[in-house]
Parts: sequence; C-alpha cells; structure tokens
Amino acid sequence: MELESMASSIGVSVPVLKFLLCFVATIPVSFFHRFVPGGPTARHLYAALTGALLSYISFGFSSNLHFLVPMLISYTAMVVYRKRCGLISFVTAMGYLIGCHVYYMSGDAWKEGGIDATGSLMVITLKVISCAINYNDGLLKEEDLRESQKKNRLLKLPSLIEYIGYCLCCGSHFAGPVYEVKDYLDWTERKGIWTKSEKGTPSPFLPTLKAILQAGFCMGLYLYLVPSHPLSRFSEPIYQEWGFVKRLSYQYMAGFTARWKYYFIWSISEASIIISGLGFSGWTESSPPKAKWDRAKNVDVLGVEFAKSSVELPLVWNIQVSTWLRHYVYDRLVQKGKKPGFVQLLATQTVSAVWHGLYPGYMIFFVQSALMIAGSRAIYRWQQAVPPKMAIVKKLFMLMNFAYTLLVLNYSCVGFMVLSLHETLAAYGSVYYIGTIIPVVLILLGNIITPKPSKSKARKEQ
Repeated sequence: MELESMASSIGVSVPVLKFLLCFVATIPVSFFHRFVPGGPTARHLYAALTGALLSYISFGFSSNLHFLVPMLISYTAMVVYRKRCGLISFVTAMGYLIGCHVYYMSGDAWKEGGIDATGSLMVITLKVISCAINYNDGLLKEEDLRESQKKNRLLKLPSLIEYIGYCLCCGSHFAGPVYEVKDYLDWTERKGIWTKSEKGTPSPFLPTLKAILQAGFCMGLYLYLVPSHPLSRFSEPIYQEWGFVKRLSYQYMAGFTARWKYYFIWSISEASIIISGLGFSGWTESSPPKAKWDRAKNVDVLGVEFAKSSVELPLVWNIQVSTWLRHYVYDRLVQKGKKPGFVQLLATQTVSAVWHGLYPGYMIFFVQSALMIAGSRAIYRWQQAVPPKMAIVKKLFMLMNFAYTLLVLNYSCVGFMVLSLHETLAAYGSVYYIGTIIPVVLILLGNIITPKPSKSKARKEQ
C-alpha cells in the first residue's frame, strides 16, 4: 500500500517505482563494495549476489533466469570451443536478447512507462560477448591485433565466480555503462591503476556528488518538460493543423525532452560506478596530478546538445556502448589495410538497432543515423578543403554542420521514441522527410564534389 501511494504521488507505476528505488540503491551498494572483507573472491561474490538480489526485487525471479541463459552459453563456449567462442557468444546472446524483446514487447512497455528485465539483459549481452571475443583474441598473434585488442584480450579463462561477478555487478547492471572484464578483474584484485601508489588513493566523493546533482537536475527538467511535450501529440489532430516550422520545432522539443530522462539514468549509473572505485581511469599529467573518472562516463550533456557535427555524437552519447560497437563490430568489419566506409557504418548501426529491439522505429532511426553521420562527413571534408585564408567560409561550413546535426538528430530520434512504422513515417512525412532528404543529397554531392585536401594536409600525407 505504501508503494502504491508513493508511486501514484509521483505519477509512475509500482513496478517503475521499485526499479527506480533499486536503481538508486546501486549507489550505496557499490560504495560498500570497497569494504568487503575476504579478498577478491569475496568481492566477486558480493558483486554477483547484490546484482542478483536487486534484479529479483526489481523484476522478479525470472529475470535472473533470463540472465543465466546467455551467461552460461557463452561461458560454456569459452570452455569447450575457444577458437570460435566469440562468434558463438555473439549469435546466441544477441539471438536470445531479440527473442526476449519480441516476447515482452519491451519497446512498447518502456514507451508507456512500464519496466522489464530486458534493459538489464541488453547490458549483460554486451558483457558476455566482449568477454568471449577477448578470450578468443588471446589465441591470436600480438602483431595481428589492434591496440584495443592488445589491451583487452584475455590469455586466461576467468573463473566462474569472476565471470558471474563481472556480469551481475550491480553498478552497471541496470543501465550500463559497459566496461571490459579485464578492467573489472584488475579493480576487484586491486591491480593495475588500482594498485596503491605514492599518488595515494583518489577520493570518489566529489565526482560522485557531481553525478548525483546532475541526475537530480536532469530528472527535474524532464518532469517539467514532459507534460508539455508528450509523444502522443504526434498522432493528435492539432499537430497536423500546425505549420511546417511549428511541427519541426515540436520534433526538436520532443527529442530534447526525452534526452533528459536518459541523462538522469546515466548520471545515476555514473555515480554508482565512481563511488565503487571502478570509475577511476588514471591520473592527469598535471602537477599535482588529478584523478580521472572517465570509465563511468556515458554521456556528455553539453557535447550532445551543442555537437558541432554528427560524427561527434557517438563520442558523447551512450559513450561506452558506442565504444563497444566500435571495438567489437565496426573495427572488425574492416579488412586489414583498407579504410572503413559507409557499409561498415551501416552494419554497425544495424547491430545497434537490433540490440535495442525489433521495432521499425529503431531500425529507421539507426539507418537514419548512418545517413546523418555520412552527410556530416561530406560537410566536414568540404570544410577541411577551404584554404586557411578563407576563414569566414570555413566558419560558415562549421555553422552549417552544427545546424545540420541539430535538425537531423531531432528529426531522426522521433523514430526511436514512437517505435511504430506508421507513427514514424507520419511524423517524418509531416515535415516532408527533410531529415532524410538532406543527408542523402549531401552524400551524393560529396561523391560528386570531391574537394582536394589543403596544401598543409597534402604535405603531411607525403
């Protein structure tokens, strides 16, 4: 009864309230991880048990059973068939996740304010796949590996308790960020950058407080904006009565409003990872050196809202998943000695769409994202070809890329929010598909008008 009254007072369902309480509880739970006695094994057990317990409270017993399926299949593949364990893990874990997305219709549930365990399963899917691929990379010759592969490869199979602790560690269990198993093991065993040094132990309290305050601000702004910018407005008659500019403006405000919900979620996750110590990523070169906490950073709010080009967006939005997609999809689709192109970009965005769920809106959004980035690259190439003495022209290209990104991003993300094919196409059609036509035109022009590199760049290439 208390949960029901509390949920109704803030305008959410009881399941969503339980999730939010468990989600926020990851901060104190992660804090106490620092003080678990008994060495690394005890800390792995703590990570596994607290993650499983919070999942049980939030989603019910079946959630942990769902998590075990990809976890155990991937671990078995690493034990039995190391040579192909990465591929086996990718296919089975993604396949099971897609099945759960379809069964629970998770996208519709999230859009309507519901909650289920598929969000956590999405994070675990990326963890088990990266772990298996890194163990697979441990068989390859070092000279054949990229820098990221050398850094993250596993020469030895993690024990079962290490593996389960990594998968269920509650700090990232609900909404990310995704991190590498090697970093998790070093953190738990107090190795690498977590070894005690003359620089001392960095305090996580100030950056944790900063992340919590950011989360509070983001949620406050979201709650303020969302009543005025509901997604249902796209299917209301009044929306169709508006003029072109007002409809385009509403698409911007709807996307702008929705993003603050994600900023809140990732800020809480960031606070949880930082307070545990895992968010520590080394020291700056300054004097005196300052601690860096980039490992937990999943979004740069100002970087998203004021992105100078679409190419910057994967670097500032859902940062750790973007990094995962680069290391485990994009880079691995590029043949040695060749440069990546639109095909690799489109394939990566398709994997990202499928990972989110089999909704037309997701597929359209991520195809749109590939077009958006490719169009932005065309503008950037023209900008780079402008001679230094024509500074005004160069600045005009920069302004053009900024305006282009602002327009196409908020147009494209309507598909991500409404999900259905009919609503997505209706919203796009209401502004004459401007956010699709402009990127396609830029891509075509980019292939026709191929600017020569500036003299300074040409000298560097020589």
